[in-house]
Amino acid sequence: MKNVALVQLRSTMDVEANLEVIQGFTREAANAGAHVVALPENAAFLKTDPHATVPIQSLDGPIMSRFRDIAAESGVWLMVGSFAATGPDPEHYYNTTAVIDGTQSDAPITATYQKMHLFDIDIPGGEVQKESAYIAPGSELVCTPVAGIATGLSICYDLRFPKLYQGLVDMGAEMLTCPAAFTEYTGKEHWLALLRARAIENQAYVVAPNQFGAHGGERRSFGKSVIFDPWGIAICIASDRPGWVMAPIDLDYVRQVRASLPCLQHRHPNVR
Repeated sequence: MKNVALVQLRSTMDVEANLEVIQGFTREAANAGAHVVALPENAAFLKTDPHATVPIQSLDGPIMSRFRDIAAESGVWLMVGSFAATGPDPEHYYNTTAVIDGTQSDAPITATYQKMHLFDIDIPGGEVQKESAYIAPGSELVCTPVAGIATGLSICYDLRFPKLYQGLVDMGAEMLTCPAAFTEYTGKEHWLALLRARAIENQAYVVAPNQFGAHGGERRSFGKSVIFDPWGIAICIASDRPGWVMAPIDLDYVRQVRASLPCLQHRHPNVR
């Protein structure tokens, strides 16, 4: 059994200030027994000024180096919900999750995932965004070990595409992660409902650290960072403020749920 902590942030465009908060919360969670610490999308930099320059970096850049130091200092697996990684051309970057093994002295990056589904929306009276103008979509599903747990990776808007998670479970995932900066407007009705659905239909833990509150300008995130168990029960949920919460991940329970209600084995071969 492993303890997974979710860090809920109110990130801004101040990278150093964001990293200081992340370091403090990671240290607190590790001291409380966390084996894994999961951060939300856009953890180190959340763009609120449309004219601001996003700090796009390689995996060897200073932002990821700082995350590796934070993981090593606390001796935890650190899941960097996303950062802006070098993309295919000067106009686009990859919105990228990085998994860091801070239990090793050099805190290596063991896996990365590039967000596949891009948030291009224009809701009357609500949110207007076009991520495809500056983000390139990834193309590969990623299931990777995290503290011994087979973990399927996704980011924010991916949550609305259930076949992605079916694919991750087919790859062996028993825990699914969805770091996000889920907007307040859409989050009020959809965030918890979609996460619970992904947990129930895949009989897997769903680990979802979210941004919260007003970031500057008109940008607001819903919060309610949460872990759902394989039966669809919320076993921890963050209050409406920056902070962290933690819950144990019990792989025996995943197997028990899947054995007692073997719906994953009942999927028709034409439903893929």
